[in-house]
Amino acid sequence: MKNKSIVGVYLDGRNLIAGKVKKGEIVKSITKRVDYNASEDYLIEEVINAINEVIDDEVMGIGIGAPSVVDVEKGIVYSVRQISSWKEVHIKDILENHFNLQVYVNNDANCFAVGEKYFGLAKNYENIVSLILDIGVGAGIIFKGHLYSGTNCGAGEFGSTPYKDHDFEYYCGERYFGEKYGLSSDVLYQRALKKDKIALAIYEQYGRDIGHLIMSIMFTVDPEVVILGGSIARAFPFFEKEIHKTLKTFTYQHSLKKFKILHSENEGIAILGAVALFYDAQNITLKK
Repeated sequence: MKNKSIVGVYLDGRNLIAGKVKKGEIVKSITKRVDYNASEDYLIEEVINAINEVIDDEVMGIGIGAPSVVDVEKGIVYSVRQISSWKEVHIKDILENHFNLQVYVNNDANCFAVGEKYFGLAKNYENIVSLILDIGVGAGIIFKGHLYSGTNCGAGEFGSTPYKDHDFEYYCGERYFGEKYGLSSDVLYQRALKKDKIALAIYEQYGRDIGHLIMSIMFTVDPEVVILGGSIARAFPFFEKEIHKTLKTFTYQHSLKKFKILHSENEGIAILGAVALFYDAQNITLKK
């Protein structure tokens, strides 16, 4: 079964990404800019078209990740962030009826988590939290080697935890850079690369905020490792030091002796994560 091909589809709020994966390698992929303000039917058709561009007779299943709360069993996505028309989409039934293949659906952060577990930095860990630092903050939890989604696929919504005068979603996502400093994360990153003092100071404060987010995660989940991904995470070298400084104030220092914070640089992890949904649901174990 592990030699069969799986198609992974990932909607990240900006792009529609699809790829065919065989033996843990992406053998074909596409990335499409789509109008996420378009109608529900139009966007479903775009997903189908993207799958058609990478699918072939070898494919035995499809995994799809979307930035939303998901009924994993029924494959329904609810109130998809950044896709205003997707209020309640039975995407599993739609795709299974169209392609006559098994389809597994989960949210984007959970895709990232299982992708790192099966194909990335988390292969040798059993208890993991992955954080997507992007437009907002998403988190996926791996517990005892498998994805933990909670009763309503809502586990890991650490971004909604109150913090300062708002929540972690605000202070740790792109929105904060724009509203507080009038900068996009891309512009901020480019300025930091040029050693701009203001940009570097912004990242230092950001590192402290991420440090507090990780402490909140440590209190509730106590993972072996936290893996950072998403567009903001590429700036990890600029805020890593402040994260560790902040963690020195954590109540249970013993818990941090083996704890690690890693930065994912796998550009294909979105597709691999969607594919890993299939493996996780089928209880397929890949060789390390």
